[in-house]
Amino acid sequence: MADTTSDWGDWLPRAVESAEPEGVALWYLGCNGFAVKADDGTTLWIDPYLGTGDPPRTVRMIPVPFDPADVSEADAVLATHEHTDHVHGPSQAPILAGTGASLYGPDDSLAVAREAEAWTDHWDVTEDQFVELAEGDSVSFGTFDVDVVEVNDGDASHPVGYVIQHEAGTLFHGGDTKPHDGFESVGEAYDVDLAVVAFGSVGRIPDKETGEPRVRKWYSDENEAVEIASALGADRLLPSHWDMWKGMTADPTALHEHAGSFEHPERLEIVEIGDRVDL
Repeated sequence: MADTTSDWGDWLPRAVESAEPEGVALWYLGCNGFAVKADDGTTLWIDPYLGTGDPPRTVRMIPVPFDPADVSEADAVLATHEHTDHVHGPSQAPILAGTGASLYGPDDSLAVAREAEAWTDHWDVTEDQFVELAEGDSVSFGTFDVDVVEVNDGDASHPVGYVIQHEAGTLFHGGDTKPHDGFESVGEAYDVDLAVVAFGSVGRIPDKETGEPRVRKWYSDENEAVEIASALGADRLLPSHWDMWKGMTADPTALHEHAGSFEHPERLEIVEIGDRVDL
């Protein structure tokens, strides 16, 4: 299977490796990917995707920021759902092979790694590096406590979200979720400091079978993104995914107007690929 080719060399994984955050630092990897590092050095990678899509249907609009073989620190790779830009062997298997970390995710995400892409056949990955998670599960990595929560992504067969807790703050990553009735309960159960919400436009994307353009809505729009952050009671909203696919890109600064009259989020974190944010 083809390897990824970085446009940026290895500076981003080296920046993650050398960082010594006082609490928790996050790096936006583009698409819906993040590296999350705690003050004890524990490092999580969430949905890192370094592929170029499937042109002309899905065309990557941003650089490939690193070669996964250059990742030297990883305690876990977390997958939110089974789509290619969230579970992708060439992007993630080399991280597992190089660091000994495991892939954590719901059953259908692991099925991609085990069966559809056969990671154990193509990379130095073993079966015990696949760990299944489901809604209601909890797992700890160093100073991180991670709870798995229900989300709403009708395009995925089994999506989940993650609430990542640390004494420095709490991060919510909902994958490609749309608004969900259960998010108010999540907001009551956790003090969410930063909510990552996939945001994008409605676009015309070629159909997989016919190649004819069809109207698609893969991510939350402006109102829905704010609705999610409001239900969660999040202090900050970080829109993701808006930069990735040709025909689905959006302007995250538009969220300022939509959030203006709501108590939450208190502010927006507008980041570009490669940017660092601290909790």
